[in-house]
Amino acid sequence: LASTTLLAADGPVAIAPSMNPVMWANPATQANVHALMARGVHVWGPADGDMACGEIGSGRLTEPEDLVALAEAFFAPKPLAGKRALVTSGPTHEPVDPVRVMANRSSGQQGQAVAAALAAAGADVTLVTGPVALPPPVGVQVQRVETADDMLAAAQAALPADIAVFAAAVADWKPKDAAPEKLKKQADHDELELRFVKNPDILATIAQGDPRPGLVVGFAAETENLVDNARAKRQKKQVDWILANDVSGGAVFGAANNAVTLVTGDGADAVETWPELSKSQVAARLVARIVEALEP
Repeated sequence: LASTTLLAADGPVAIAPSMNPVMWANPATQANVHALMARGVHVWGPADGDMACGEIGSGRLTEPEDLVALAEAFFAPKPLAGKRALVTSGPTHEPVDPVRVMANRSSGQQGQAVAAALAAAGADVTLVTGPVALPPPVGVQVQRVETADDMLAAAQAALPADIAVFAAAVADWKPKDAAPEKLKKQADHDELELRFVKNPDILATIAQGDPRPGLVVGFAAETENLVDNARAKRQKKQVDWILANDVSGGAVFGAANNAVTLVTGDGADAVETWPELSKSQVAARLVARIVEALEP
């Protein structure tokens, strides 16, 4: 009955398959899925995880809340349809030795929210994310990386793009030489010295490179002189917009809300101070501004 009904449907169709991992991986199943996709059917999932049969793998039904999000996005207006977007998110981990890394407090929540909002607006989104504990947003291509060098390479591989949003908290410095073995604590040494070298400036490299994305948006985490520092960063790195937030006291990291200031130029009318919003609301507001900027 279900298949007969689908054959008679003349509107868009989406399916959410779930089955045993071996069944899903079977060449016959994969051939049928690809045939459906070639005919315009949208396939949501399956996800990876534990199965009712006791096996683990790909074949788990996409979580209901994710299916709801996909359905909402499916029927929502798509002002960014046909646009390619790159988003960087999360921290980078720079190795000190095989056990330790130099990291920061970024949770990746804001960057993932931006990626999800761009995808909901119809963009083809690649999310390059450092190590985070968050599940990936639905409808987004995800590239997971560790270091700043890895993130730059993945970002460049995602070009060309119409939109690029750099929300990652990239380490400015990395240990010059990561120790090949674990650094042991020594009884006769109370101090440890490490030499650092600069990491690549991912935002500036992409903004000043070729091919340059049509609209480049950077984030600036500041502890003082928010607008002045955001303007200076915008000019120095040659980006279009800067979203600056005050991170003094570390209140933003891991929090549900964010208060940001959007700097789009040099004049007083090019500064927008947004109220404190959820990170999803910040993302939605940013994407709405992006849509306005890209309108012919």
